[in-house]
Amino acid sequence: MMQSRTHTCGELRMEHVGQTVTLAGFLENVREVSQNLAFAVLRDFYGTTQVVIENEAMMAAVKPLNKESTIQVTGVVRERDSKNPKLPTGDIEVVPSEIKVLGRCRHNELPFPINRSREADESARLKYRYLDLRNPAVKDNIVLRCNVVSALRQAMTAHNFLEITTPILTASSPEGARDYLVPSRKHPGKFYALPQAPQQFKQLLMASGFDRYFQIAPCFRDEDARGDRSPGEFYQLDMEMAFADQEDVFAVLEDVLPPIFAKYGAYNIASTAPFARIPYLESMEKYGTDKPDLRIDLTVTDATEVLGSCGFGPFEGSTVKAVPVTGFTATRKQIDKLCADVEVQSGEKVYWFRYDENGEIVGGIAKFVQPIKDQVVSALGLEKGSFVGLTASSKKLTAQKTAGVLIKMLPALAPQHMDKERYEFCWIVDFPMYEICDESGELEFCHNPFSMPNGGLEILKKAAAGAVDPLSITAFQYDLVCNGVELSSGAVRNHDPEIMIEAFQLVRLGEEDVKAKFPAMYNAFTYGAPPHAGIAPGVDRMVMLLAGEDSIREIIPFPMNKNAQDLMMGAPSFVEPKQLEELNIICTKKEDESEI
Repeated sequence: MMQSRTHTCGELRMEHVGQTVTLAGFLENVREVSQNLAFAVLRDFYGTTQVVIENEAMMAAVKPLNKESTIQVTGVVRERDSKNPKLPTGDIEVVPSEIKVLGRCRHNELPFPINRSREADESARLKYRYLDLRNPAVKDNIVLRCNVVSALRQAMTAHNFLEITTPILTASSPEGARDYLVPSRKHPGKFYALPQAPQQFKQLLMASGFDRYFQIAPCFRDEDARGDRSPGEFYQLDMEMAFADQEDVFAVLEDVLPPIFAKYGAYNIASTAPFARIPYLESMEKYGTDKPDLRIDLTVTDATEVLGSCGFGPFEGSTVKAVPVTGFTATRKQIDKLCADVEVQSGEKVYWFRYDENGEIVGGIAKFVQPIKDQVVSALGLEKGSFVGLTASSKKLTAQKTAGVLIKMLPALAPQHMDKERYEFCWIVDFPMYEICDESGELEFCHNPFSMPNGGLEILKKAAAGAVDPLSITAFQYDLVCNGVELSSGAVRNHDPEIMIEAFQLVRLGEEDVKAKFPAMYNAFTYGAPPHAGIAPGVDRMVMLLAGEDSIREIIPFPMNKNAQDLMMGAPSFVEPKQLEELNIICTKKEDESEI
């Protein structure tokens, strides 16, 4: 028995009829029928129960209360005359003999109706998140998150991984995003950084002799929000394995994830091992993205040879990509909107034509395609009644990426090309080790500087000597993708100091730079480190997919808004001058408070 109740609001059934019970919860609603008859709904974490007011004393206790007041009800359970089969407690009701106010709601009007809070403005939801979370539909996502995290822990422990926590206050490190910095009071002018990931610590654990590590790790990155990314902090299932390679990592996750997705997912079908493995270059060529949604059966076809010289200006001297779609019945208005939406997301235009049921080329750029109709139909393998979306750019990668955006948007107009209610996993493998930075035009690491290059030290020395193009070097890097969402990046680690130095020299960083930027890891590896590999699936993204949500904020208990503000707590906030003085900090610029 609990202090304020004998039962929860989701517990009572017909077998409790005749019993005297005590319930406690939020007053969700009161419907007055007459002077001494009213029906109240009491809600707690577990469900709702109908309370029937049938006398003057109980009416006097309830009538002054605002919705969402917390109350304690003691009364007798009886069978309802008018049952509600939609509710677990719909066969019974409670007739109270005592109603006690535990916490009075002092507001006549709520910021939004609790059970319809998801329809409210997001700013209001975040400011009054404690009310938003009272909505069972919102609460259920947080319960799901808890269950998934528990299942992940159990599965990892069953695979002989040890849960080890790593530091939150650490050194700033070039991980690819902005650090959150924490000033040191005892060391003026120096700063800690919140970890963007436990990358170096988990590799140091492998060098320390631990065999299998994991944690549900908090990570901090000062970056802008997206639908699948929360600003500020996020959590990942961080793992690392000693004496392991890519296959070992794949085997663990292919065993751990499918049962969790099948059990907790909005869809009850999930890929089974082995997951599809797609090389990065093939994924870009075939799907126009390194995050393909394999539920969609549309692919990209190269049309440069057949359409590059058709006379249409944007195709001249460009790479041309085509996405053929069979059974396409959308209107011209819908097609125009599709093209506009792709342009908004990709920054590039989309062109199109149709190969209609009569075997004619119509619509869009048809006048340029019609003279070479037979060649185009043959090259693209077109069926009558098809639509063809086209992208073009002087940069092959741009044309590919625009086609990838088009593929993800097309199922809205051609739903038969997407088997939506399932989870399709795939591994994207063989990522390029290096790329050319758009801003500097110089060679940079493409993915993860701590990855082992395919070919080891030999391939790096050849690249340094000019015998091999560094852009052709691939790495043992891999991404886990589910339904078009990147769940995780991982790699076989570069555990050899000699290979590490050679890899960094190609991006203009010498041995002393490596020692200065990564002193602990470099020094640890000089004492002999085992080969190791790891990965870190994002817990937030995982739960978002399982819940069938489009925004990651729906599965985080207290999320920030898109501007990295906590509207409920008022963070970030100004601090007292004395606090800044203790930290030896002078603010040279302050945000305009009128704009906050």
